[in-house]
Amino acid sequence: MIDPLVVALAFGAIFVVELPDKTFIATLVMSTRMRPLLVWIGVALAFLVQTGVAVGVGKAASFLPANLIHAVAALMFVIGAIILFREARSSDDDESEQEEEYAARSTAQGFRVVVTSFLVLFAAEWGDLSQLLTISLVAKYDDPVSVFLGSWGALLAVSGLAVIVGRVLLQHVQLSVLHYVGATVCVLMAGLTVWEMTR
Repeated sequence: MIDPLVVALAFGAIFVVELPDKTFIATLVMSTRMRPLLVWIGVALAFLVQTGVAVGVGKAASFLPANLIHAVAALMFVIGAIILFREARSSDDDESEQEEEYAARSTAQGFRVVVTSFLVLFAAEWGDLSQLLTISLVAKYDDPVSVFLGSWGALLAVSGLAVIVGRVLLQHVQLSVLHYVGATVCVLMAGLTVWEMTR
């Protein structure tokens, strides 16, 4: 059974964490140099695999004691907040370096665009914060289908935004602001998890 609240929580948490991430920059740059739809398909397939793996690991972790799961989930959210706060300071300066790095890889055409996009994002996102948060959400809520739908949906939305309006968005909103928003959401999720443990 799909729980719309868990889907929404997973979507919201992953969306704000991924928006300022290298995923956005990589997808944006590749979509300016290769066919955007094919880039998005490759990225979506990479996220499908990675979200599936995260959900599987999270489901296995859900067999651990509930208090341990909640404590680890809260810790993951706190770590996520710290990472995002620290990255916020240098994210605006690092943006041009990231763009140059991904631009150097963006020369494929046709079906190779899908494969290139898949490989770039698959390698860049392995063990990423969004994957770790997905594991924590599955372990915490023990609802792998709902978390999968919310997490993958958020990743599709972020990469879709990068393809469609990424350049315009970055002209109006600094990456550091997006990092701070993501960090704030992680703090709120950690607080919610601790509150659920103590009630």
